Amino acid sequence: MFLATALLRKGLSSLVRTGDLTLVMPDGERLVFGDGTGDPVVARIADRGAVWAMLLDPDLRTGELFTDGRLIIETGNVYDFLSLILRHGDDSEPSPIVKAIDRLRTATQLWRQKNDASLSRRNVAHHYDLGDALYGLFLDPDWQYSCAYFEHPGQSLADAQLAKKRHIAAKLLLKPDHKVMDIGCGLGGMALYLARTAGVAEVLGVTLSDEQIGRAKARAEAAGLSTRARFALSDYRAVSETFDRIVSVGMFEHVGLGNYDQFFATCRARLAEDGVMLLHTIGCSDEPSVTNPWITKYIFPGGHLPSLSDMAKSAERSGLIVTDIEVLRLHYAETLRAWRDAFMARRDEAVRLFDERFCRMWEYYLAMSETAFRHEHVVVFQMQLARRQEDVPLTRDYIAAAEADLRKKEEATLA
Repeated sequence: MFLATALLRKGLSSLVRTGDLTLVMPDGERLVFGDGTGDPVVARIADRGAVWAMLLDPDLRTGELFTDGRLIIETGNVYDFLSLILRHGDDSEPSPIVKAIDRLRTATQLWRQKNDASLSRRNVAHHYDLGDALYGLFLDPDWQYSCAYFEHPGQSLADAQLAKKRHIAAKLLLKPDHKVMDIGCGLGGMALYLARTAGVAEVLGVTLSDEQIGRAKARAEAAGLSTRARFALSDYRAVSETFDRIVSVGMFEHVGLGNYDQFFATCRARLAEDGVMLLHTIGCSDEPSVTNPWITKYIFPGGHLPSLSDMAKSAERSGLIVTDIEVLRLHYAETLRAWRDAFMARRDEAVRLFDERFCRMWEYYLAMSETAFRHEHVVVFQMQLARRQEDVPLTRDYIAAAEADLRKKEEATLA
């Protein structure tokens, strides 16, 4: 135990330079880290095996230990704990063992992200078919399960999610006669916005989630939009129609690194000659790297967070032209904070729906994701692409103008 304690003290001393973290070891020894500022965080490790697990593979095992109740947060919460550890992570050097594990994961990631049509559907079901009752605990009234767009501090989650849809619609340069495909349509909010507010002729939303397709169709029927907003339980690769516009929000993270060329080539083939596409995805603002192993094992199997270079190379090979890129920094951190606050406020309901272990896993997922956006190189990319460069304006003024027009249409719809 002496060796494990010494190694853990050395590793955390280089990470936790500010704040106030106390780690209680299985034998009762208390390790104190930081400069004593801020609210104290006290965590307890339940057994010796948990200590070695954290040392040898912290990216995977920390989440497992918290989920299993072997890492217990006694003062503060798991977000506070992770924030103290990650805020100075760029300034520390991983251990040789951690480096070796990362190299192995990098070498095998293409094999682990094959994501053919059948595997993609199983991966989607793993997360998105958990039931409306769960997502209803923390999502906004429009059931947007992707990064919101906060236009000003203090904006509500619902308003920020509406602003996200408006911002994306503005970049699509929509016209009333347009036909749009929404790849990974989720619960239908984006497609319904394009049909109802933006007023396009037709939207086809595709998803691989049985739960999502049912709710999306029901929402379109209730809104009287089922003839203009269609939804299909289909892989995007199986769609054969041609579209004036393509939008994809929060789906590209599930494509898998080895399938990027196919994704962009398929999108180009489905776009009309004057077509425009908007891709909204989580990504990494640093060099290509392996995605967090706990997330890919327990939350999003088959997933991968792309670097900008990952996406750009495949887009270029497809023949699509990158016409605009916007990087949304910290918008997802604020979105996740709102989701986590809402989930924790109704945690007792989640326990009744699932169990205590599931709720610890979900709390860790929301907390770890938020800390990644705040302290690591995780952002959201909005990449606009076109088949011909002349089909997008030469300046970005059109975005604000289109947003202003859409705001008026939103007010008219509400009236």
